Amino acid sequence: MLRFRMVEAALNRQVREVVAPSARPSDYFGEKVFGRNVMRKYLDRTTFDALIETMDKGTPLSAELADRVAAGMRQWALDNGADHYTHWFQPLTGGTAEKHDSFSDPDGKGFVIESFSGKVLAQQEPDASSFPSGGIRNTFEARGYSAWDPSSPAFIVDTTLCIPTVFIAYTGEALDYKVPLLRAMTAVGEAATEVCHYFDKNVSRVQTYLGWEQEYFLLDESLWAARPDLVLTGRTLLGHESAKNQQLEDHYFGAIPARVINFMKELEYESLKLGIPLKTRHNEVAPNQFELAPVYEEANLANDHNQLLMTIMDKIARRHHFRVLLHEKPFKGINGSGKHNNWSLGTDTGVNLFSPGTTPAENLQFITFLVNVLAAVHRHNGLLKAAIMSATNSHRLGANEAPPAIISAFLGTHLSSVLDKLARSKDDNAIRFDAKSVLRMSGISQIPSILLDNTDRNRTSPFAFTGNRFEFRAVGSSDNCAEAIITLCSIVAEQLREFKREVDEKIAGGMKKDKAIYEVVKRLIKSSRPIHFDGNGYSDEWKAEAKRRGLDCETSAPLIFDNYLSKQSVKMFSATGVLSKVELEARTEVKWETYTKKIQIEARVLGDLAMNHIVPIASKYEAMLLDKVYKMMQIGYGLDPTPDIELIKRIQSHTASIQEGVSQLVEARKVANKIDNMRQKAIAYHDTVEVWFDKIRHHIDKLEEIVDDQMWPLPKYRELLFLR
Repeated sequence: MLRFRMVEAALNRQVREVVAPSARPSDYFGEKVFGRNVMRKYLDRTTFDALIETMDKGTPLSAELADRVAAGMRQWALDNGADHYTHWFQPLTGGTAEKHDSFSDPDGKGFVIESFSGKVLAQQEPDASSFPSGGIRNTFEARGYSAWDPSSPAFIVDTTLCIPTVFIAYTGEALDYKVPLLRAMTAVGEAATEVCHYFDKNVSRVQTYLGWEQEYFLLDESLWAARPDLVLTGRTLLGHESAKNQQLEDHYFGAIPARVINFMKELEYESLKLGIPLKTRHNEVAPNQFELAPVYEEANLANDHNQLLMTIMDKIARRHHFRVLLHEKPFKGINGSGKHNNWSLGTDTGVNLFSPGTTPAENLQFITFLVNVLAAVHRHNGLLKAAIMSATNSHRLGANEAPPAIISAFLGTHLSSVLDKLARSKDDNAIRFDAKSVLRMSGISQIPSILLDNTDRNRTSPFAFTGNRFEFRAVGSSDNCAEAIITLCSIVAEQLREFKREVDEKIAGGMKKDKAIYEVVKRLIKSSRPIHFDGNGYSDEWKAEAKRRGLDCETSAPLIFDNYLSKQSVKMFSATGVLSKVELEARTEVKWETYTKKIQIEARVLGDLAMNHIVPIASKYEAMLLDKVYKMMQIGYGLDPTPDIELIKRIQSHTASIQEGVSQLVEARKVANKIDNMRQKAIAYHDTVEVWFDKIRHHIDKLEEIVDDQMWPLPKYRELLFLR
């Protein structure tokens, strides 16, 4: 039987040896990246300075200088073994895309020359209709543009020079994640800079920073290949829980298996060469689940690095006879996988705006930005949930340490008490300056010295403050980080603009600046109170309380996506310049379509497994039992076939229920497939198709407990999770 052949293959795997680089990490870090140190070597001073100006400040690069950059980049690539180049972009598929072109061109004389111009570097024209576009691009309107993003350095994978690019339609609409991410970072940076000027006129720029934590499962490739549901959907659509899973809490931070540690080593070596600053690796809570995380970086670069990492993870895993599972919930009953996004804002003067300071003035700035973020999250909590929702992440949210599908913010008892005291303060002299112009706040003892939060990190919070950053824990492991960061930066940009407008109005009315800031902050603390929650997000009491507070409690993914098209969201995205109404409509259409297709695929796979793998085996075992009962009754001599007859009845009941469930599933699909409206089709798939999955699975999993283990066709959870 295939299952046992695959189990044997997994058991006989040898640890693949990995040779560590002879140099120190600091010596080979970024050696495959066209970074600043490399640019100094391959570009003349004028070109180098111009490119740095473009990277740091967005200054346009002339065609002549682009040609010089291209010449230097080409030479570096050739010196490092590259023979092809590609524009590397992030379409709305959730992954990355690339089309490789050779550096070599015929010269018309029977020879080839290595060419790579500034024009080719800056722009190409991929087929935009072949990627999800939400109707922006039609087949007969195929042209799109990929354009160089100088702020993210080029790199070499294998023998291909990869140039990070944006991807836009012929008519200018964004067809990727990078364009709106860059827009959102610009919007929040400009808004935050203006607010910073209340406290420090020397601030000229505010950057967005991101540190992601990538969770994933590793499975032996033989066992993976023997599970059609894992191959086609990324998750197990059936399978009874293993007697032992994670209940002993013995996997988290445990010793890393030899095969896995060698995979991690090779992944780390390759990542460091590509400039991805991996820092942490460890076992996660569930068996065969792991995590890695880098040092935080500027958000655009960090997101590019995460997308690149997910690609090279798969390549390196295959060398070690593993398959990486990035699905948010590949196994029932144990932890799913997330990708926590640690988000912060920092000034060009070296100040983390989410880090408490050492002076009252610094702490007022900290409180100002903290409260504005909370106000933004409160106003747009439904939209923020839509940014992390998908057909795959919906399975993870709300259980096994994943945060619930209700956005709330955790601050900890210490910081919460500081905000409460601020909100309750009625002293008009609460803020004043002494002779040395040092800000003092009477009656609020916590302001002069705000400590880093030292309370428990509430694991049920989707959006937690963790001392000097916000940790957006609801992001799914397969997600493009940009989706969450785009929305987060956009809503905060809008809120900071409104904050400044309100403060400026009070100042114009004769109120002192610091008193105006204090008054607006105080109002925002009170108005955003519903988003504050430090308790158990899994409790039924919180669900009821969240609904009472007016928070978005919807759990249906297709309906959650509606938040993108609310008047409030359209106004916010348009005002910040991040996404137009047309772009929002297109992206939402893509979300509904993607959701529908994923559920559709899962339904077809489940139907196939049930009818072609499980029911025939169960029927075969049932026939064996019937033969046994018949022979026992023929022999007589006091033999009692009753237990076997009862077992036959149970098998018959489960197989009949499976057959009926699959029949209903197919009929529901047929009805849903006739719906033209993509939103309505997605809703139908959620309400009438997906509801059959657990019903069918219940009966299959019961059969797994009954049918002879030697006959069961698919690798079981105990094999998938514990064979390494």
